[in-house]
Amino acid sequence: MFITFEGGEGTGKTTLIQEIAKHFRQSYQVVTTREPGGSVITEAIRDIILNPKYQGVTPYTEALLLAASRAQHLDEVILPALRQNAIVLCDRFIDSSLAYQAYARNLGFEFVLSINRYAVENLPHLTFYIDLDPQVGLSRIAHRDKYDRLDQEAFDFHTKVREGYLEVYKRYPERIVKIDGNQSIEHILKEIILEIEKRL
Repeated sequence: MFITFEGGEGTGKTTLIQEIAKHFRQSYQVVTTREPGGSVITEAIRDIILNPKYQGVTPYTEALLLAASRAQHLDEVILPALRQNAIVLCDRFIDSSLAYQAYARNLGFEFVLSINRYAVENLPHLTFYIDLDPQVGLSRIAHRDKYDRLDQEAFDFHTKVREGYLEVYKRYPERIVKIDGNQSIEHILKEIILEIEKRL
């Protein structure tokens, strides 16, 4: 089962994935991964996309790098794990590109879907979107030592990302489960585990 986790900055995805993996490893083989990243090649692409020193990355280049990273990630990590009957828990996937690049960067859904055709052919079985006011999310990560290039975007950009996610949720309601990010991590965790168990 291929499960992805989506949301703006500071929604607690990383913590949730760790706890969910711990829970399901008692009975299943579980692989945790992230986008961009997940392997040596894709982590190198992640650095180009997110490292603030690369200020010249244009929106189109960013979207294309993410699509390339995603194709590599599918071939190298996700699809082999699924063939081994593992549960794959992935921090971000194509919905991030739709919210950030298609919507917030105004590249359009058609363009982003076209360059991610390989990912569209291998969509997750289930996606959890943690919905949270960006003001709350950004305040949660204010203590982080290292801000990446996307964290440093203007507040208006993060507001657009949330609008983008809500648009993506409307497009894929059968796949995406929307979770209220204002709840405690414990409550969200319980809600997600119940939903996964129901699907399994």
